[in-house]
Amino acid sequence: MSTVELTKENFDQVVADNEFVLIDFWASWCGPCRQFAPVFEKASERHPDLVFAKVDTEAQQELAAAFEIRSIPTLMIVRDKVAVFAQPGALPEPVLEDVIGQARGLDMDEVRKSIAEAQQAQ
Repeated sequence: MSTVELTKENFDQVVADNEFVLIDFWASWCGPCRQFAPVFEKASERHPDLVFAKVDTEAQQELAAAFEIRSIPTLMIVRDKVAVFAQPGALPEPVLEDVIGQARGLDMDEVRKSIAEAQQAQ
């Protein structure tokens, strides 16, 4: 599956319509972003059931600010409308595969329960 370009106009819809979205925050001038791009693309071919999306932080500065992106590339994984992973840096292929596997294995009921408990504790 090819990657989806996310903008502030389509972001909410893409995340709402898909239960598992991997988001690559990047910029064309960023060397590590260009190194990570083929790794991200290969993973999208290996996992056609998942949505792979990219946010150009230069063109979509509001989105980057909303997610407090301070370093690129940053990979974020959203499952069932919950960000379950966010990490800056270009991940090597085996690490990306491991992260995808861990995100797939999450019990989202437990994740939501943990979030609710953390919010009540505040």
